Amino acid sequence: MEKPGCNSSHGKKEIQPLRYLSREEAEAIEKELLEEFRFGQQQLIEIWGHACAMAVAKVFPLRSLAKKQPTLLVVCGCEQNGAIGLACARHLRVFEYEPTIYYPKRSSNPLYRDFTTQCEKMDIPFLSYLPTEVQLISDAYNLVIDAVLGVESNPAEVAEPYISVLATLKQIRVPLVSLDVPSGWDVESGSSEGISPDVLVSLAAPKKCATRFMGKHHLVAGRFLPYDVQKKFELNLPEYAGTECVVSL
Repeated sequence: MEKPGCNSSHGKKEIQPLRYLSREEAEAIEKELLEEFRFGQQQLIEIWGHACAMAVAKVFPLRSLAKKQPTLLVVCGCEQNGAIGLACARHLRVFEYEPTIYYPKRSSNPLYRDFTTQCEKMDIPFLSYLPTEVQLISDAYNLVIDAVLGVESNPAEVAEPYISVLATLKQIRVPLVSLDVPSGWDVESGSSEGISPDVLVSLAAPKKCATRFMGKHHLVAGRFLPYDVQKKFELNLPEYAGTECVVSL
């Protein structure tokens, strides 16, 4: 990856293939950001949550939604991906969408609890249960955001309430947006029997499972990454237009 500068060649730049990350590489990048660049955990969650909201707004602008009310459902797990979903919901509320959150197992982590409080203070409603009748979800919401399981999750160890949640998400008929890793997928090998999102928003860089993604829109939210991190891990990220924080692949 050539670092841009005043002495850059005017010739065509050779385009290197985009790097798809293993679980170990994804964790190493996050560790580098936290320990070497002194990002905070909440800071990263906030950056990613905002970028995910921008991605949703990019693919599903308000004027394009089928229903009169710009409703959407954000389904959150108890680990970091769930916290990103909470931050995403809050930003979508600022963007004049009407999110509702289903958060069946709230985290005891105080860093994550702050995001719950922020959503509650902004009067974002929380569901007490997820309807198993998928038609009820289709009737109420324009789309669903999957922020249940992330890089840290092992599909073989998924337990309730998430087994039931994933069974419902597999059946929904409105567009499904997955954040970073579709829930229930192995980070590296993906899944042939799991959920099938229409949109995937990869955080920092795509994970290896994204090569199995067959949906319509794959976006990457990695513009915030310091150049030295991009170079060290040979990410070869695509160029971002203007001030965009997400880019479509």
